[in-house]
Amino acid sequence: MNIDFPIHFDQRGRTAATGGDDHIRNMIEQLLFTNPGERVNRPDFGSGLLQMVFAPNSPEIAAALQFTMQAALQRYLGDLIDLQNLQVTAEDSTLSVVVRYVVRRTQESSTATFVRSGVS
Repeated sequence: MNIDFPIHFDQRGRTAATGGDDHIRNMIEQLLFTNPGERVNRPDFGSGLLQMVFAPNSPEIAAALQFTMQAALQRYLGDLIDLQNLQVTAEDSTLSVVVRYVVRRTQESSTATFVRSGVS
């Protein structure tokens, strides 16, 4: 078992845990929504996705961001997943990311959707 993300407590008041496939999804989420330079001992960890919440939208920026995110996923999680597809959509101050991947250990296909809004 692994610590669930975001960290919270379960019904017993203990740190919540998660299984293997959920843990992989959590790692993808952490990678996508961490800005490079945010992690102390891994300054290049992250995708820079959150920097784009309020940036102007254009096909060129979206393509560059998608390329950067694919590279980050392959670099940091390539031994755990086989990335099949990555789709990013930005509407107003909301980012939606759909990641299709195969878990290498089990060969099971999964799709994870992540949504973040710039409005608090």
